[in-house]
Amino acid sequence: MFAHRLQKQQWFFYLLVFTVLLLSVAFTYTDKIEFALKKLFAVRKCKCNRCVSELNESAWFDKRYIPTMYPILTKNSFTLPEASYKWWQRLQSERKPSNYSSIMEELFKLFPGDDKLMDQGPNRCRTCAVIGNSGNLKGSNYGPSIDSNNLVMRMNRAQTTGYEADVGSKTTHHFMYPESAQNLAENVSLVLIPFKVLDIKWLISAFTAGNITRTYIPVMRHIKADKDKVLVYSPHFFKYVYDNWNEHHGRYSSTGMLVIVFALHVCDEVNVYGFGANSLGHWHHYWEKNAGGGAFRKTGVHDGDFEANVTKMLADVGKINLFKGT
Repeated sequence: MFAHRLQKQQWFFYLLVFTVLLLSVAFTYTDKIEFALKKLFAVRKCKCNRCVSELNESAWFDKRYIPTMYPILTKNSFTLPEASYKWWQRLQSERKPSNYSSIMEELFKLFPGDDKLMDQGPNRCRTCAVIGNSGNLKGSNYGPSIDSNNLVMRMNRAQTTGYEADVGSKTTHHFMYPESAQNLAENVSLVLIPFKVLDIKWLISAFTAGNITRTYIPVMRHIKADKDKVLVYSPHFFKYVYDNWNEHHGRYSSTGMLVIVFALHVCDEVNVYGFGANSLGHWHHYWEKNAGGGAFRKTGVHDGDFEANVTKMLADVGKINLFKGT
């Protein structure tokens, strides 16, 4: 009995010594241990079903993101700063551009000119899917995940028929310019990305007389879409994306980059699909049989590699959820 009590006292002594040593080390390396524990068990702030680590590199994002930037032209907000207007004019130089103010008046006689996407509030939880056209969507089975978002944003010649399992069937906003235009279902918002004043004139024409049939290439004379859902991307916001996010890489931002930044300003959670190459390194559209497609990456108009790095960084700091596909 005595030996057993002595053994228990020894174990207690050893435990006490170990505790003292552990506390000593802890007090000596408090900061390092705290950082390591935070990194291992990072306290996570959850909003809109998306958790963002407190250890994200918010300085990188905050340097580029301007919360007051408004991405859509409205009847109450369409005047462009002089620098933005001049940059926009140079983007696709028109020999004789029409008067911008008169075109805006004509535009908002035909289309609503209001925008409900900026209805921010503490309780809003708007999830958005931005769908690129990469071949990495083939075989991904992302369709149900994409369709579960409140808003689904597609672009240019994106197709869904026959690809629903991988890309979904839902579309709420379709971004295009005259040269990439297509007819839309009645419940889809057409979002025009204007590279020039002529693009806005084409939009008006496509819903009225149909007198514009060519820009620098032949374009659709008329387009089927709900005119009460038409939106026009702001050239001032266009320049902001190029200045702050592209940092002047390429001649101008790609449609994909324009839509991602658009989503950052109108959504609480941004889920990005169909960007970048597939697992074999091919850059092509998911509906193309030619894996060597996507030559746009080599034209010099867009800097695909730089934009891919920006997208990756946005995912790394928890501002978007990036789904890489197959």
